[in-house]
Order: sequence, then C-alpha cells, then structure tokens
Amino acid sequence: MMIIHRRGVLIGLGALSAWPAGAQTNLLLEVWRDPNCGCCSAWVTHMREAGFTARETVLPALGPVRQMLRTPADLLSCHAARVAGLVLEGHVPALAVRRALADRPSNILGLAVPAMPIGAPGMEVPGQPGEVYDVIAFDAAGRHTTFMRFRGGEPA
Repeated sequence: MMIIHRRGVLIGLGALSAWPAGAQTNLLLEVWRDPNCGCCSAWVTHMREAGFTARETVLPALGPVRQMLRTPADLLSCHAARVAGLVLEGHVPALAVRRALADRPSNILGLAVPAMPIGAPGMEVPGQPGEVYDVIAFDAAGRHTTFMRFRGGEPA
C-alpha cells in the first residue's frame, strides 16, 4: 500500500516542473526482479506513477544482471534497474532518478538504496514512520558518495 503525502506530491510536482523543456518524460525503465517480491512491484508502480515506462523481467537470480550493470556488491538490495543508461539498485525514489537524469553528472554510473529502508518507495508500512536513508551514487570503479538523503519518500 502506497501512502501519499501532500508535501511529497508538491515536491514531486516541483521536480517534474524542473525537468528540462523537451526532455522525454516517459523514459523506458528496465527492471529485473525476483518472482516472489511484492515490494519490487510496489517500487515499479511508484516509478510508473512518476512517468516512467517500466518493462519488468522476472528472474530467479539477479547476479548476472548485477554483474552486467556493474553494481557494487556492498550496495545490493532486492531489484535492479536501468533507465537512460543510469543503473538503479533497490528502492531509489523517482525524485532522485529525475534529479540524476537532469543533472547527468559524468562520473555517476548509478544510484542505489542499499537494504530496504521503511518508507522508501515500495517499502511503506502503514503506521510506521519512514526511516532516514541515503541514496548512494556510484561510479564505474565502485566508489560511492551520498547523492541525496530521504526520510521515507521525501527529501530530508
């Protein structure tokens, strides 16, 4: 169940309005996930609601996909994705993806939300406050830095 907060909607709308004029809004999001994972499906719904066109591939093991994407082992979560050449791992909020695609830092290969923090998109738990977590940017050499910080689905 996705919980939508007024502030989150306003922030999301602001991010979309900051999206460069003429930029493609229905970017293809390739997602690889486990067949038994409900939170992965909830994250895909979050991304679709943010304007991405998602194509899901269900696999029993994601190791080969993560090797292909060059995702650092210490940043793994429950699903992998790619959009416009940007690698995604785990429950990365659409707002962070939009920002990375708009800014397009040349040294970033991808974004990750390691583990599965409560309140991240797809990990909402009714009655539970969202945890504070970092969206980590990583480069091709596996180095990483904090890209954005969130509390639940909202920037912190």
